[in-house]
Amino acid sequence: MSEKNGAAPAKPDLGALREEIKQTRAELGQTVQALAARADVKARAKDQVELTKQRVREQAALATGRLRAVAGQATATVKDAAGQATASVKDAAGQTAAVSGELAHDAGVRARTSPIPPALIVAGLAAVVGIILIVRGRR
Repeated sequence: MSEKNGAAPAKPDLGALREEIKQTRAELGQTVQALAARADVKARAKDQVELTKQRVREQAALATGRLRAVAGQATATVKDAAGQATASVKDAAGQTAAVSGELAHDAGVRARTSPIPPALIVAGLAAVVGIILIVRGRR
């Protein structure tokens, strides 16, 4: 334990030793706190619950955004389909009106030239109009 030149080792400075002890105590305190935190199961469980809540909130926000986007697209699709259906019904109504007008004209001509009683013609026209309305109502 002597140095190579034969001199006795120098005594450490008392202030330096105290600083080293102070630093060691601080490090030990941090280590003890870290170990205590790991050993505190209740606190760790609460932390995990909070993390899980946060993840669920984020996922819910993402799902809500996706649903809103899909709902917007679905709304546009339904509006387009409704517009097409409306146009289809209008076209069918126009055609029905034209056909019923022709039928009425033809019925008038037949009534004048045919020996069939007018009451029978009116009943036939009522049946045709009823059928047209039923078919139109189903669309």
